[in-house]
Amino acid sequence: MLLTSDTQLNRKSYYEASVQRGPVLAALQGSTQADVLVVGGGYSGLTAALDLAARGYSVVLLEADRLCSGASGRNGGQTIVGYASGQGEFERQLGVQDAKRAWDWSIEAIQLVDQRIADHAIDCDRVHGYLYVADSARKAKALLTEMESARQRYGFETDVVTGAAVRQRIDSPLYQAAAYDSTSGHLHPLKYGLGLARAAQAIGVRMYEHSAVLRLERGQPAVARTAHGQVSAKFVVLAGNCTLAEYGPAVAPDALPRVMPVGTYIIGTEPLDPALCRQLVPSNAATCDNNFVLDYFRFSADHRLLFGGRVSYTTMTPPDLQGVMQRRMVKVYPQLAGVKVDYVWGGFVDISMNRAPDFGRLAPHIYYLQGFSGHGVALTGLAGRLVAEAIAGQAERFDVFARLQHRPFPGGPWLRTPTLALGMLYHRLRDLL
Repeated sequence: MLLTSDTQLNRKSYYEASVQRGPVLAALQGSTQADVLVVGGGYSGLTAALDLAARGYSVVLLEADRLCSGASGRNGGQTIVGYASGQGEFERQLGVQDAKRAWDWSIEAIQLVDQRIADHAIDCDRVHGYLYVADSARKAKALLTEMESARQRYGFETDVVTGAAVRQRIDSPLYQAAAYDSTSGHLHPLKYGLGLARAAQAIGVRMYEHSAVLRLERGQPAVARTAHGQVSAKFVVLAGNCTLAEYGPAVAPDALPRVMPVGTYIIGTEPLDPALCRQLVPSNAATCDNNFVLDYFRFSADHRLLFGGRVSYTTMTPPDLQGVMQRRMVKVYPQLAGVKVDYVWGGFVDISMNRAPDFGRLAPHIYYLQGFSGHGVALTGLAGRLVAEAIAGQAERFDVFARLQHRPFPGGPWLRTPTLALGMLYHRLRDLL
C-alpha cells in the first residue's frame, strides 16, 4: 500500500510554513547498538525515547522521513480527554473499574503535555478550552447524554448549553447544543513535536532521519536493518503508526491488519481580525462536532481559522479539496464567505476498528503503539510513558491497554479499503439524515 500521495500536500501545511526546522539529521550508516530502539519520530516515539533516556537507557530513534513529518506534525492540534472509541468500549472489555482508570489516565495525558511543555520550555501556542458541538436535534440529545454520563460515571464536568445560549459559546447558526470543557485544548502540533525532539536529543537520544526500517529480526537482541545500517537493541518500540503501513509487511505484519490509514485534511485562512475571532469563539477554544464524519477547527496564534475534516477512506486525496473544505467552513461560519484560504494540507492518521488505542507486544521485548484514531496529540504522550514504564519492569498500566481486543479490518489486504469506504458512506448518510 502506498501512502505517498499526500506527502507533498503535507509540505504545504501552515505548520511547516510557521516553523524553522533545523538541519536534516544524518541517516543511519553502519552498525550501532542501544538498550532500546524506537521506530518512528512522532509524538509516541519521541515521548517514549525521552522517558527512557531519562531513566538511563541508551536509545536510538529511527525516522523514515523527517521528525514529525507524519500525523504528529500536521494534525488539528487538539488535546482531548478520553478516547475516540468512547468509554463504552472500555467498560465492555475491561469492566467499570479499569475503564475509570483509563479515563483518569486520559486526564493525565493532558497533564503530561503541559508538564513536558513546562519542563522543556516548548513554545507551542498552548491554549486550554474545548467545545463539543451538535448540529441536529438528534446529535444534541446524544451530546447531552454523553456529557451527563461523563459527569455521573467519571466526575467530569462540562458547561452544557442549548438553544439560543449556544451562540454565546460559538457564533454559528449551525449548532443546537454545545459543551465547554476547560481541561482539553489546543496547540501548534509541529512546534510541540520539534520541542520534544530537542529535549530528547539534549539528554542523549541518538536520532536518524531518512532511515526507514526495512526488516526487523526479532531475536535477542533484536536487529533492525535500514538501507545503509542496522541497530541491535534489547528492546524495540514500534511507534510508526501509519508509516508501518508502507513498511509493515517486513516489520510488523501481525499488527498491521488492525489499523487503517485514513486521510484527513485542513485549510488555513488568511489572518483574520482578532475581534472577529473573539466574536466567533469568545473562549478561543478548539471545536469539534459529534458527527461520525466530523469537522474540527480552531484559531491559530496569528488568528487564522484552521478548519479540518473531509476524511478520505480510499488513500486518495479528494478532488476539489480546497473548494469542498471552504464550503464546509462557510456553512459553519457564514461570516467567513469570501475569506482567502492560504494553506491546504492533509495526510493520514491510523484508526482501529473500534477506535480504541491498540498497544501491545509482538514479542516479550518488542512493543507497538498504534490506533490513536484522532486522539493522538495527548494520548501518544501517555503511550510513550506507559511503554517506558513497561520496559523498566512496571507494566501494569501498559497491560490494561494491552487487554483491549482488536479485530482486523475485513476484506484482507486488497478489499479492506473499499469495504471501509462503503462503511463510512453509510455513516455519512446517517449524519446527513
